[in-house]
Amino acid sequence: MVRRALLDRGDLLQADDEALPLSHPLPARPDAVATHWRGAGGRWLIWVARAIAWAVILLIGYRGVVAIIDGRSSDAGGSSAAPSAGTQFPVTMAEAYAMQFADVYLNFSPGSAVARSHDLARFLPAGTDPQLGWNGAGSQRLFDEQVTGIAVSGSHSAVVTLLARLGGGHLIELGVPIYAAHGGMVVSGKPALLPGPAKATPPAASQPGDQAAETALEHQLPAFFEAFASGDRTTLARFIWPGARISGLSGAVTFGAIDGVFAPAGGPRRQISVTVTWQLPAAPAAPAGESIGVAPASLPMTYQMTVVKQGSSWDVQSIGASTMALSQGPP
Repeated sequence: MVRRALLDRGDLLQADDEALPLSHPLPARPDAVATHWRGAGGRWLIWVARAIAWAVILLIGYRGVVAIIDGRSSDAGGSSAAPSAGTQFPVTMAEAYAMQFADVYLNFSPGSAVARSHDLARFLPAGTDPQLGWNGAGSQRLFDEQVTGIAVSGSHSAVVTLLARLGGGHLIELGVPIYAAHGGMVVSGKPALLPGPAKATPPAASQPGDQAAETALEHQLPAFFEAFASGDRTTLARFIWPGARISGLSGAVTFGAIDGVFAPAGGPRRQISVTVTWQLPAAPAAPAGESIGVAPASLPMTYQMTVVKQGSSWDVQSIGASTMALSQGPP
């Protein structure tokens, strides 16, 4: 019976093999279906794409935050005195153009009215009054002018402010509106006269002077300033701190006197103020029939100096203009 069963099973197997050739594999049972690994077939591309997407999102967010912060900073601290990067207003040319205009506009007299109108017309739009409102009476003279600032309101418009010194000693500001386009310029409106800078009051001296140091310097500095006026390097070397470079005035003036020295208390290195009277060169001979004073002109000037004490003397390390107010200066 056992043998019969085996034979029967073998017969069945043989029959199955004949029914299904090797090119047609047996179908698998539903519970025996194998799972396939997909990692090598493209999953790494998905991870790379996700990484790139996150990087782009983070970059966009970062740049957006930076743009918001920069925008707030520029709004808080911005000024109309300078154009933005995209306006391209020709600032330097507009300043020079306004100075040329003011040189004509602030000089007038009845005798030069025709020439003035001709010169002003070069700066004004066609059809504008060539005298720009002047009634033809009186006279005025411009002595000097400088640009103090420019307020740019767009890619084509700005107001240039000039500081001008007029006859009679008046110091005023003049606002000149300028329009620029296609490489050209024009004064687009009537100028505005503005007050000049007010007179400021400097602070008073906040510390007393060192009388002992001032006395020593008053005795030593005349010889230094004599050499400084003439430019005598050999004599200057006796008073100069090693390594300092001081060349002198090469005879432009001659030494007159030390008017005063202010030396604050401190250590061996001090910043002092010294007022010196210079004698200017004599004036040339007067023409026949005229008389001028024979004494040379003199001018007191105040210097700020850095001095270093060496034994009982002081060496000069530097010399320049002083910021000490007139009320603070030595007597």
